[in-house]
Amino acid sequence: MIPTVCIVGRPNVGKSTLFNKLVGKKISIIEDTPGVTRDRIYGEVNYRGYNFNLIDTGGIDVSKELFNNEIKVQVEIGVIEAEKIIFVVDAKEGLTANDLEVRDLLRKSGKEVIVAINKVDNKEAEKHLYDFYELGFDKYIEISGEHNKGIADLLDEIVTDFKQKQKEETDITKICVIGRPNVGKSSLVNALLNEERVIVSNIAGTTRDAIDIDFKYDKEDYILIDTAGMRKKGKVFESIEKYSLLRSMRAIDRADICLLVINREEGIIEHDKHIAGYAIEKGKGIIIVVNKWDTVEEKDKDIKNFTKELREEFKFIPYAPIVFLSALTKKRIHTLMPEVKKVKQNIIKEIKTSTLNNIIQEAYQLNPAPSYKGKRLKIYYVYQTGTKPPKFTFNVNDKGLVHFSYERYIENKIRENFDFEGTPIQIQFKNKNDILW
Repeated sequence: MIPTVCIVGRPNVGKSTLFNKLVGKKISIIEDTPGVTRDRIYGEVNYRGYNFNLIDTGGIDVSKELFNNEIKVQVEIGVIEAEKIIFVVDAKEGLTANDLEVRDLLRKSGKEVIVAINKVDNKEAEKHLYDFYELGFDKYIEISGEHNKGIADLLDEIVTDFKQKQKEETDITKICVIGRPNVGKSSLVNALLNEERVIVSNIAGTTRDAIDIDFKYDKEDYILIDTAGMRKKGKVFESIEKYSLLRSMRAIDRADICLLVINREEGIIEHDKHIAGYAIEKGKGIIIVVNKWDTVEEKDKDIKNFTKELREEFKFIPYAPIVFLSALTKKRIHTLMPEVKKVKQNIIKEIKTSTLNNIIQEAYQLNPAPSYKGKRLKIYYVYQTGTKPPKFTFNVNDKGLVHFSYERYIENKIRENFDFEGTPIQIQFKNKNDILW
């Protein structure tokens, strides 16, 4: 499970600047106007081999500004989701009433808090440093998000105990059943658990609005993440649809393989594609499960026609297996777990470096990269740098010469030669002198 860290603070203390700095992309909008960041914004950080999710939140203001109540709720949700909190304060302005408001919220959470004293750019800013110790937290780090000061120290503190947590994580494959409400997710879970070769060993509730179910299939251990049950939302000002998506996202983060359930009676809607897109963005294996297939009269014809429709709507995952079944009647339920086993093998598959280079060099010779402004991309070397999902790093002369169409060509060649059905593959291009986290 990838840990989650949440950035909180009053308006204009530099939360979004810090967020963008840590994720390495300009995702959050930066502007000197209170309330610019209203919703939670998500990113992922990779630092020295440690991965964690990062949430940026809106600034909390004790004044009755427009959207302030909604912002506070969004912050509260982010804090609930996170294992650690980065509490950003402004060294130039010193301790304020809004800082104390944030402090009170964080104390109630019981979460580990790191106070990041931002904008420590000069001696003038340092005169307020000790005022912040009044907040009463244990960890304080001086930073400048704009000038990179103290960022490495902050990251070191964030990941300090992630190593131990990663060691504690099980190697058991986690399967998450995802989809919009009322597509048959709970029925599919029940059908899987009652399948002849599936043995349930125990059931345990988690703190993440989901239920983890341990079971065996063909003598292999799995964890099924069931997101069917909903808890009271309290003062969450979100629609049912948006809240269900949030829950699905958090369950996806924990999973290895996602079963995207589509209701055959209702067909495909945009929400289905949003959930699938998030799963792929997070590098998860995926299988499309078409439920309520038994209600169709001409079943064989329907499989052919609906498969064509699915491929058209889900062009971004042409490698995803498609399984037609009825969770309620258990028709074709036996076809699902063999596909899961296949995807499980593919997400952890490792390709021998020499074999990989032979394939890529052959592909390059067959179709060299197009020239751009008199320069042509050269691929020196390629090696696999990770699994879950499979990741490949290409050493090249100039990564700026990589066109998206040629990257797609390279990915297709990898897929043609190695069975990666059901899993995304990630490709990065690196110049010889590049230094990555």
